[in-house]
Amino acid sequence: MYRLFLLLLIATPVSAQSVTPNFTTGSMTQTVTTTQEITEVVETERFGSAISVWSGDNIKSVDANGAATTVNATGVQFEIVDTALPWELEVTTRAAGLIETIDIDRTIETDSVTNTLSVFSQ
Repeated sequence: MYRLFLLLLIATPVSAQSVTPNFTTGSMTQTVTTTQEITEVVETERFGSAISVWSGDNIKSVDANGAATTVNATGVQFEIVDTALPWELEVTTRAAGLIETIDIDRTIETDSVTNTLSVFSQ
């Protein structure tokens, strides 16, 4: 009996049926939404050299003996050239090392939406 059943299974004819689509046109819509978040930390340190400069109008630099000198000299003094005229003096000195620190913490968020429409016909 078991053999007869196997014979029936092998002897059964197999046939495929054709499939015909039952639509003529159609469309499909797809929406994709993305979100992106970027966290950024920027730390900047600027270093500079030692500086010692002066500038002015109607001013001269002299040493203790009254001879012309530079601002870097020891015991430098400043004298007004003509006391009858206005004068101005600006002295800038800075030690070498860190002169500026910039810290930036920022978060950049972007949202994107993409809509796609597909239209098809037979």
